[in-house]
Amino acid sequence: MRLLCILIVTAVVSPAFPPVSSSSGTVRPEEDIFGFTHSSLERDIEARFLAVPDPKLAEEHLRILTQAPHMAGSPEDKANAEYVAQKFREAGLKTQIVEYKVLMNYPAEISVDVTAPAGVHMHGPTREHVDGDAYQDDPRVVMPFSGMSPSGDAEAEVVYANYGTAADFQKLADMKIDVRGKIVLARYGQNYRGVKAQLAQQYGAAGLIFYSDPADDGAKRGPAYRTGPWRPDTSVQRGSISYIWQFPGDVTTPGVASTPNLPGSKRIKRENSPAAPQVPTTPISAADARPILEHLGGPEATGDWRGGLPYAYHMGPGPVRVKLHLKQDYQLRTIWDVIGTARGNTWPEALVIAGNHRDAWVYGAVDPGSGTAAMLEAVHGVGELLKSGWRPKRTLMFCSWDAEEEGLIGSTEWGERHGEISKTAVAYFNTDMAVSGPKFGAAAVPSLKQFVRDVTKSVPDAGGGTVYEQWVKLNRAGALKVDSRETSTSTYRAPLAPAGSDVPVSDLGSGSDFTVFLQHLGVASTDVGSFGDYGVYHSTFDDFAWFKKFGDPDFLHEQQMARVFGLEVVRMSDTDVLPYDFEEYGKEIGVYIEKAEQRAKGVFSAPSPDFQSALAAAWRLAAAGVKISARQKHPSGETASLNLKLVQADRALLLEKGLPGRPWFRHAIYAPGKRAGYAAAVIPGVNDSIDDKDFAATQKQILALTNALNRAAGIIESYSSAN
Repeated sequence: MRLLCILIVTAVVSPAFPPVSSSSGTVRPEEDIFGFTHSSLERDIEARFLAVPDPKLAEEHLRILTQAPHMAGSPEDKANAEYVAQKFREAGLKTQIVEYKVLMNYPAEISVDVTAPAGVHMHGPTREHVDGDAYQDDPRVVMPFSGMSPSGDAEAEVVYANYGTAADFQKLADMKIDVRGKIVLARYGQNYRGVKAQLAQQYGAAGLIFYSDPADDGAKRGPAYRTGPWRPDTSVQRGSISYIWQFPGDVTTPGVASTPNLPGSKRIKRENSPAAPQVPTTPISAADARPILEHLGGPEATGDWRGGLPYAYHMGPGPVRVKLHLKQDYQLRTIWDVIGTARGNTWPEALVIAGNHRDAWVYGAVDPGSGTAAMLEAVHGVGELLKSGWRPKRTLMFCSWDAEEEGLIGSTEWGERHGEISKTAVAYFNTDMAVSGPKFGAAAVPSLKQFVRDVTKSVPDAGGGTVYEQWVKLNRAGALKVDSRETSTSTYRAPLAPAGSDVPVSDLGSGSDFTVFLQHLGVASTDVGSFGDYGVYHSTFDDFAWFKKFGDPDFLHEQQMARVFGLEVVRMSDTDVLPYDFEEYGKEIGVYIEKAEQRAKGVFSAPSPDFQSALAAAWRLAAAGVKISARQKHPSGETASLNLKLVQADRALLLEKGLPGRPWFRHAIYAPGKRAGYAAAVIPGVNDSIDDKDFAATQKQILALTNALNRAAGIIESYSSAN
């Protein structure tokens, strides 16, 4: 997973720098920037910022941050927090390290043994190894394990469940292959690992083993590390299986910040938490999975159930038996968020927050070190502006989150502690795996999709032209499509509403630290990154050597991402009028409603639920956005009241009681999918009710959605009519 955090305040103009250029060309200023009275002044400020991020310094940051494994709560994690805090202070940010005490597991004893048939032997997990990697033998490399798995012992026959999706488990049931009391073997990909665990629990499995199949992110995709970027057979993907679609953060404190002095009476027991899995679960490598799969009996797996190992796949059960022994060391452990602030000089109560997480399963060069290095160079650029006399109009915050990998914990606990930012924050900007290759991608709420596009038009691309121009070319060539075998939970997926003729910006689901800001507090959010062939996700081999050879050898994409990420912050902190696009928001929601209506007609017999009121409310919001956009594009005079209305309209999309069955999620438009985990569920109250085939609940959620949209539209209309 991913993140770090930023806050900014605005602007005193210093002498203009020349237009930013690189070996890839010069960015020409455009005439106007949406939301600014004097775009030329802002262009000067932005040019000065863009001239600062340095690829050599980004390389130095990444080398230091990845010199040792630094799992959340470890001494090495604390050392990295102190390094980040030092860089924040050097940039002139008021900086603090904030502690939380959260429930996390480290592995104490993990073993996976084949006990039958006779003559088949495997004792895992085998230590990850490839010849020539300089980092793999560090004794601090933690053995592969699943974050938030319970302890447990089980010995049973094995059933192969393909990717462990709902459809895969249903296929096993249709074939009369009973997984009750069995140990399920499922490969990574297609859905979040926590959903696989929840389904295994639902179907009565005694245990669950994940493995990485060569067809998904290994040698069947291309040369494996160290020859190429893909996963070697000994590599293991670690990861949390927390049920983050119920709620993220500490599983014992839903909705409550896990501060160091929180009394035990405020916590729930892990075994009683809706977000805590109950089936013993652990990951292994393809090399360790091979003797299991090779000797399974039962029906042959055909079609897309066949993986990339060199023999026929079978579903079982048995005759292979496996013994799981998982002893987890659960403790309340201290984690450290780093928060750096620059106070605004015009609207100091309004916050622009940016973040990236710092913790990693092992070295985390891509995830999240590339994001931390990019953030630190963005902070470097902001620091130079501050030293020149510039001050942001809004308060700016950069945040380095901890324990994201275990379930978005550091950001969630901070957000739950500071619920007041629901009223004061105007945007949250996220980056996580900032660089794993050269292809730029972004996700955002619809109100900020054009904002992201506009920012990329001002940043030179390492491959020539601007980031926007290269982004458009990649999209036209089909290079932005995420392979269905993707196992690193990429944010950059095709949006559910088409982008017309412009480059598509993805929808926000979950799996990174924007979750608490958007889906609990209602703050408009974006997530940006640059991706490529990346097969070592969550493994020992996501290290500096892999990154230097395959991720970004010259660190020019690190520089590029520092510029994009930092420019989002600088521009949003300085804008005279918030650049929210409610016309686009309303239109996209209208598409979501139309698609839900079609789904409902296929689920419910006549009459199907009535969506017309919700659809009318979405178009009302879009129309209100059209009316207000003229004032946003050409602001004059006092703008504070307009900005207040725009923020209030954005927050009007929150549901007072939250989503049915998971009240922590309060946003009417976006939540993580209950059956996907990371991917976005749009208008989730409605779509969840359709999935549950509950007609009355669907009608009720349509009404709640309609009311939210009408609230937002009414707030915007009230300003337009009064002005």
